Amino acid sequence: MKPAGLGGAALLLGGAGALWAAVPAPAAKAPALPQRIVSINLCADQLVLALADRGQIAGLTKNATDVEMSGEAAKARGIPQLSNSAEQILAIEPDLIVGMPASRSAALAALPQADYPLLDLETADRLDQIYASIHQTATAVGHPARGEALVARMRGELAGLPRPGRGRVAAYYQRRGYMTGTGTLIDELMGRVGLVNLAGKLGKPPLSQLSLEEMVAARPDFLIVESATDIVTDQGSEMLHHPALKDIPRISVPQAWTVCGSPAYTQAARSIVDQIARHDAGGAS
Repeated sequence: MKPAGLGGAALLLGGAGALWAAVPAPAAKAPALPQRIVSINLCADQLVLALADRGQIAGLTKNATDVEMSGEAAKARGIPQLSNSAEQILAIEPDLIVGMPASRSAALAALPQADYPLLDLETADRLDQIYASIHQTATAVGHPARGEALVARMRGELAGLPRPGRGRVAAYYQRRGYMTGTGTLIDELMGRVGLVNLAGKLGKPPLSQLSLEEMVAARPDFLIVESATDIVTDQGSEMLHHPALKDIPRISVPQAWTVCGSPAYTQAARSIVDQIARHDAGGAS
């Protein structure tokens, strides 16, 4: 025979267990937004500026306000600029450090061993990598919806983009005869608008030098140049205005749109398309 009251005790315990199980678990707290974000790379600067609140940003690189280097330069004005100094980063006590990639930063390598939250982005040389960097940055700064909206906007700007290059050959020719090759963002841009990269045809590496004589002999259909070199300012830019090149049609694009895998990619693509169209219509030489 069971001791008196045991069944009742068991019933009470069972009821208490059922009652406890019915109480909903407390909701998980949303992670706090980082409030002292530090960018240690020019390309990371542009993503942080595009996706974080201004008040969240505690430091950017010294090139962040350079209009020739950054597509987000206007937004960077007034935000502290860091000189790649570990001491400056330590003084900020960042709750998020963003790099692309972080391994390039001597300042980060010099920091003492500590648990600094780090977003280490891969270099973006293709459009899909740009989209991935945008999503990763938006999530890290606490605004994933902004990343979704930015990628959607970029997709819309590129939707139905024509390919007026029609297989014609272009060379991205820079100061002192440097030429950008395959496996680069410039090469990806060329292909997107229907151009063939001269560097690829010549079997050149991602960055090489081509003399004026070699360029003239290659006879590309277009030269793509940085807008800053439209005016002769020194010997490096003077080379691009040599009479031997005067008959090769030019496409001029700001370096700030192509130096990084950033939202400015769509501006560069649309500008190249427009300039080729103007040339073909007889409105440019």
